Amino acid sequence: MAALLTAGAVVVSGCGTETAPRSHASLPAAPVPEATGSASQAVPAATVIAPRKTLRLGAKGKAVTWMQERLRELGYRPGKPDGRYGGTTLAAVWAFQKVNGIRPTSTIAKRTWAALEAPKSPKVLVGNGKPTRAEVNLTKQIMVLYVDGQVKLITHVSSGSGVPYCETATWQGKKQRFCGSATTPTGNFKTTWRASGWHKSYLGQLYNPIFFNGGIAFHGALSVPLYPASHGCVRMPMNVSVELPGLLGKGVPVHVKGRFQRS
Repeated sequence: MAALLTAGAVVVSGCGTETAPRSHASLPAAPVPEATGSASQAVPAATVIAPRKTLRLGAKGKAVTWMQERLRELGYRPGKPDGRYGGTTLAAVWAFQKVNGIRPTSTIAKRTWAALEAPKSPKVLVGNGKPTRAEVNLTKQIMVLYVDGQVKLITHVSSGSGVPYCETATWQGKKQRFCGSATTPTGNFKTTWRASGWHKSYLGQLYNPIFFNGGIAFHGALSVPLYPASHGCVRMPMNVSVELPGLLGKGVPVHVKGRFQRS
């Protein structure tokens, strides 16, 4: 990562510590059911009919439950299908809208309902990639996890802001100044070590971090806005960061592609 050189400052890369602690066991990816039958025996999918009721953040009811269940079926993580349209479900809605070419919004109206009836698949970034891999699309600010060649999880993320920073923090018992460019580098990497729960780094708290490029990690955050806002890590909703460690093992390829264009 390009870094900002400042006299008396420590130049850092990413948003977390790079020193690996004790060994962390890799968790196996969840199995994906094998397809059965042949193309000639395939049964056409049943027609999906959405409620088509305009929903806004804070809405409650059966239409919200339908949306939550449908999002989960498609690989998104809207949280418990409890019929309450809150922040966790909103993050999944944003991810779904971005994959389907809809400008992210909290309002569920005609275009989003139509897309839920006939959804698009996320764009594959690495056509010859390993069957199990994670792809981070910086342009759309989403992450897609493939397991055994199938989409297992799609989530909204927030990557490095790209804004140079210098921050003072107490680290290893003394006050230090850290500077960097807040960039999430593109390229091909692999998951390395991880930590459970809240992990303190010199640039803040990371929840369930899974590192894949030095000090850069996937991690849960309390704030995952619609624009790149991190020091370089890939932030994701808290509920996704709870589930991800059980799906993404050690040594799994991580491909980071694209570039976010601010409007």
